[in-house]
Amino acid sequence: MNWIHAMREDVRTVFRKDPAARSTLEVLMCYPGLHAIWMHRLAHALWKVRFFLIGRLVSHVSRFLTGIEIHPGARIGRRFFIDHGAGVVIGETAEIGDDVHLYQGVVLGGVTLQKKKRHPTLGNGVLVGAGTIVLGPITLGEGARIGASSLVLGDVPPRAVAVGVPARIGLGFSGKDLQELADNKLPDPIAEAFRFLGRQVETLEGRLSELEKQQGIAVELNGAFEEKRREIQRLFSPIHEEFSAGAGI
Repeated sequence: MNWIHAMREDVRTVFRKDPAARSTLEVLMCYPGLHAIWMHRLAHALWKVRFFLIGRLVSHVSRFLTGIEIHPGARIGRRFFIDHGAGVVIGETAEIGDDVHLYQGVVLGGVTLQKKKRHPTLGNGVLVGAGTIVLGPITLGEGARIGASSLVLGDVPPRAVAVGVPARIGLGFSGKDLQELADNKLPDPIAEAFRFLGRQVETLEGRLSELEKQQGIAVELNGAFEEKRREIQRLFSPIHEEFSAGAGI
């Protein structure tokens, strides 16, 4: 693919992924993520022919102009989109597939000083939310989605959702499910675990109460205990309602 065709494809990608884009001129002039990608292509081409210093200088100028730092050694696929862009950092040995979408503040970083593969690999169609840090030579599988402000330290399977610090993984999503998941509605595995435990406790208490009635057992609870129980229920009732509505912690 020649550079002109690639640039046209990049512009079409902006229109496809950002509803705020209004005109081609606006996209060409006002999208730092697009500028960073184009300058990275030049820097990467120089890097591949071993013009390392010039490649780094191009990368440095790009960082100054766009606020996005992409090492010229990073390998990036087609239709890559950086939304907003400020604070994005992509390390030297990072590998990014086609149709990947990053939001502002994403870091694809390393965890070792050794000169080897030390940055993440992102499969095709991965989406990484704002402020997320992905560390080490791990793999985010095809179609995976990472919730905003997460810390990802291990592999994420294809079509999985990872959320939290450190990120917990939710599985079993189809491609259609992932497309329909709004960024602010991503499942929270920890909250789901709390909801499950809460339901189990309520079920067990109900069964115990029923057994006591059947056996004619009258359990006299301490008044202070009952008062504390009611206080805890009042305190956690709003949180329980938020969990039931799908909120995280």
